Amino acid sequence: MSMAIISVFLLLLSFRSFEFKQGDDLSVDSLRKLYAGPALKWPKATIDSGVVYNELGVLPPSPVDMTVDSNKNKVKLGKILFFDPRLSESNQISCSSCHAPDLHWADGREVSIGHDHAANSRNAPVLENVWFFKTLFWDGRASSLEDQVQGPLTSAIEMHQDMKSLPQKLAKIKGYKPLFESAFGDGKINTDRIFKSLATFQRTIVSRKAAFDRFLEGNKKMMTDQQIEGLHLFRTKARCMNCHNGPLFTDNEFHNAGLTYYGRKYQDLGRYNVTKKAEDVGKFKTPGLRNVMRTAPWFHNGLFGNMDGVMNMYNVGMPDQKRKPEQLNDPLYPVKDKLLKPLHLTPAEKAAVIAFLYSISTEPWKDRSPELPQ
Repeated sequence: MSMAIISVFLLLLSFRSFEFKQGDDLSVDSLRKLYAGPALKWPKATIDSGVVYNELGVLPPSPVDMTVDSNKNKVKLGKILFFDPRLSESNQISCSSCHAPDLHWADGREVSIGHDHAANSRNAPVLENVWFFKTLFWDGRASSLEDQVQGPLTSAIEMHQDMKSLPQKLAKIKGYKPLFESAFGDGKINTDRIFKSLATFQRTIVSRKAAFDRFLEGNKKMMTDQQIEGLHLFRTKARCMNCHNGPLFTDNEFHNAGLTYYGRKYQDLGRYNVTKKAEDVGKFKTPGLRNVMRTAPWFHNGLFGNMDGVMNMYNVGMPDQKRKPEQLNDPLYPVKDKLLKPLHLTPAEKAAVIAFLYSISTEPWKDRSPELPQ
């Protein structure tokens, strides 16, 4: 074998050794140095073939330009509408009843409680960074925030409002006319303007920058050694990046995590209810993980209130519901996402991932309810 060939072989071997050490066997000091550098030089993420992902990054801002007066006025009006219980038929339930700012714009319940104390069937999604999502609701049935706001307003078990009468109802409140004039140029109140104002306000609801963001921005003391280890595991062995990627920790897609309860009391077919495609049975939208440690309970049905339980379920690859004999040829029987596999994380590794999740969680903004017009 010539010296040239030997040299090339040794060079390739050194590259393979470096890649292995980057991904599997680095000390926390080495990991800290790597993650303190540009993302392009981070250890390779564990991503399955066919998965399109974005690298983690600093929290992006709201897309609403608040230097534009018309935007500011729409946001002001939308915020007042958001907190006004008179948008409901009973005059007792506002949007903020299920999306409270001090709870990171969720409600802390397994499922929300609405009109006449009716229980919803799903957990209230967090509204922070909601502008980012291509579709809204757990099943993606709304294609825009303007479309989404109609759902809770008209739902029989949420706000129970007749949208034909709501504009007239608000028009009787004298204080609303100047707010609509400032936002739209005249005092006309209609459903389109109500939806537009509420949607524009929601696009301004963003998370606070967390320790992870400050670390990426250059403050290398903002994350503990355990959180650095957790970040590395999140991107590699724990396989979280396959679904929770990008600056907002979501792929904006739908997955079946094995929690459909198919054929049982709490069955929820998820995305299938919208698309009627068999492959969508049991799929739900991937939530963003910003402030995840402060927004329990988790999943579409609020099933888990303890992150240790969540980690244990993911560590075994999430549940596999066994088919009953009568379900063997059922074309709608839900199939768990192939991205979910046993992880074999040790207790220390699971604790490190949870520690990292704390590094992307913060105290909520101090956002108080506005004074309502009379």
